[in-house]
Amino acid sequence: QVQLAESGGGLVQPGGSLRVSCAASGSIFSINAMGWYRQAPGKERELVAGITSSGNTNYADSVKGRFTISRDNAKNTVYLQMTSLKPEDTAVYYCNAVLQRRIGGPWYKYWGQGTQVTVSS
Repeated sequence: QVQLAESGGGLVQPGGSLRVSCAASGSIFSINAMGWYRQAPGKERELVAGITSSGNTNYADSVKGRFTISRDNAKNTVYLQMTSLKPEDTAVYYCNAVLQRRIGGPWYKYWGQGTQVTVSS
């Protein structure tokens, strides 16, 4: 079994900062890309940021310059540092990981259960 456990969500005022984390655990041989998505009420899930195993990153235009994605490969953990938060950043944030469970095995995408981030005064 593989589990992705997010943590760090919560309520923050506009202009504030928050860091969410996601740790992958279980039967894992190798992790390729990891990323963060979000879904606001009534909207589709959208990509926020992604990072490859070598550290290459990409961001949604709406968060460029405000959010930073990083990862600790030794801990199978991905982070999303969010600054200058806006009310429109309010959403459930989901992490995902593309990983192999055994050497030479297929690559699958796994999802976390989501963590709520609310930006409000």
